[in-house]
Amino acid sequence: MREEERPQRGSHAHWRRGLSSSGDVAKHAPAGGVVRQQASRAGAWPWRRPRLLRPRGWGVRRLAGVGSRLEAAGGSVGAMACLGPVTGCAARRPLHSAGAPDVASASNFRAFELLHLHLTLRVEFGPPGPGPGSRGLSGTAALELRCLGPEGVSELHLDSHPCLEVTAAALRRERPGSGEPPEEPVPFHTRPFAPYGQALSVAFPQPCRPGERFQLLLTYRVGEGPGVCWLTPEQTAGKKKPFVYTQGQAVLNRAFFPCFDTPAVKSKYSALIEVPDGFTAVMSATTWEKRGPNKFFFQMCQPIPSYLVALAVGDLVSAEVGPRSRVWAEPCLIEDAKKEYNGVIEEFLSTGEKLFGPYVWGRYDLLFMPPSFPFGGMENPCLTFVTPCLLAGDRSLADVIIHEISHSWFGNLVTNANWGEFWLNEGFTMYAQRRISTILFGPAYTCLEAATGRALLRQHMDITGEDHPLNKLRVKIEPGIDPDDTYNETPYEKGFCFVSYLAHLVGDQDKFDNFLKAYVNEFKFQSILADDFLEFYLEYFPELKKKRVDSISGFEFDRWLNTPGWPPYLPDLSPGDSLMKPAEGLAQLWAAEKLDLDAIAAVDISTWKTYQLVYFLDKILQKSPLPPGNVKEMGETYPKISDARNAELRLRWSQIVIKNDYQADFKKVQEFLQSQDSALHEDLP
Repeated sequence: MREEERPQRGSHAHWRRGLSSSGDVAKHAPAGGVVRQQASRAGAWPWRRPRLLRPRGWGVRRLAGVGSRLEAAGGSVGAMACLGPVTGCAARRPLHSAGAPDVASASNFRAFELLHLHLTLRVEFGPPGPGPGSRGLSGTAALELRCLGPEGVSELHLDSHPCLEVTAAALRRERPGSGEPPEEPVPFHTRPFAPYGQALSVAFPQPCRPGERFQLLLTYRVGEGPGVCWLTPEQTAGKKKPFVYTQGQAVLNRAFFPCFDTPAVKSKYSALIEVPDGFTAVMSATTWEKRGPNKFFFQMCQPIPSYLVALAVGDLVSAEVGPRSRVWAEPCLIEDAKKEYNGVIEEFLSTGEKLFGPYVWGRYDLLFMPPSFPFGGMENPCLTFVTPCLLAGDRSLADVIIHEISHSWFGNLVTNANWGEFWLNEGFTMYAQRRISTILFGPAYTCLEAATGRALLRQHMDITGEDHPLNKLRVKIEPGIDPDDTYNETPYEKGFCFVSYLAHLVGDQDKFDNFLKAYVNEFKFQSILADDFLEFYLEYFPELKKKRVDSISGFEFDRWLNTPGWPPYLPDLSPGDSLMKPAEGLAQLWAAEKLDLDAIAAVDISTWKTYQLVYFLDKILQKSPLPPGNVKEMGETYPKISDARNAELRLRWSQIVIKNDYQADFKKVQEFLQSQDSALHEDLP
């Protein structure tokens, strides 16, 4: 996910507080972060930031009777193909991540293999708070597990949250030839773990044997909490019905269902969701089936980490926009969404496939969230959640979903094994996004966008100090610190620079593209560390390994990962000069004491795309306040900017209006702020 100022990337709370330059993460991570501040506005605790948060792919055998259980839950035996082995995941290389800890998880996830998760939930819209009839999700979570050891494991520990109330736990043990195993109630208890969660411990009647398979059934309810976000009708676009959605990244799905809430664990899942009359449920799943008037059945046929399990329920309709894509939105937004993305997504997907290999997720759908959705987007597989700010009316923001699409390979398919390695998700995704963009729009446009990202990294490091411990790629997250509170630009833009440096060492773009395709194929459905990636890189390019490129003075791989500061290498962005220099020159004209209107009129901005206009407006902001009257003249000269529907342009025009105290357009600023409840407005001066 990406910064709220640019609703183009989505996943994580945008971290924008000033930090001192010494000390550790435990001292300097912002307490509570932006997410907590936004919670009161969004009605729950709408996780953090888009861009705005598993041991490998295992062959999966189902327990006896699982087919009948799914049928009873609303699933079909014919759909059981989704529950089969993961294709191409056998004979994997040993991974450095295999024994890596995750201090953000209270679970003993290394002692068990999660074979499958099934959720059976009922959604109730009611008043907030505890008590009968209040809003909440209630039902069961069924975890199919295999004990890995060590010998004599007597308890299973899962991640949970105080807002999630477990009322019963039962085991079904696999007994050959016994048919459907009976349910066996088992004791459970919770214990404190961290401010963002607790441990749920289930005691076994007798120790679990390595290789033993069993099913754990947990009955629970969750109401108000950080992982399930409730919106009132007033917070939706249609203003008629309430809405609920979940946001899992980084560690919030433990407040949605009990789980191994770590990116180190991946599994397939299914769900049966019951909703009130007149509502529709959607999930991050491969298949979607309506079962009667109020029930929806979902299956995710590929293994994913817990943070990518996502649910939304509201007044939703859909429209097809491509051979494997549809848009979902409230009825009042669906035509705008269809117009904006009809025929667009497939070009992005097919370009990504040419570069990085097959798109394994089946469908790529977009869910346009209510205006109060506080993030730019979230890369939930099969169903990306995005802000309605992308509906500019002229497709000028359509390409911002390229970042989320790129996560289909980097992040969702190959995943960081813990949140200290977040750059593996986002640095690669930034590189992939810019490779797709270069092919579709040319190097000048891509370099201009990358220059904007570099400026954000520079701004961040100027605020925090380059030597701040969060300004390195491999972050040491201390126990008790919410991974969301370590979020900043570094994993995105410094990560992009490191991947670009590795491409520079190869010296051939086609060869590096082929390497990325091989990298995805090698580690698909797995969760890795930087050590796994870099080891594979040097194996793939033995000539570079022979040259010991990992130890070049000043550019050591260890320095890239473990030393805070500005990137040792910056990719050449000079192809963007053809777009940047005209924007810089025009900004200079508008900053003059006496406007040269003839020179201004000679610069035709009618063909400028969003990023060039954004670059121009950012330069105007840097030069503000302008001489009296210049902003008024600019607004009248460029209605394309001052009256834009494009959220990027509206944000920057609002900033210019405020910084120049141009009161005639204060109403436009007010309208922009009232149009959404996102953290975009935190960037207003």
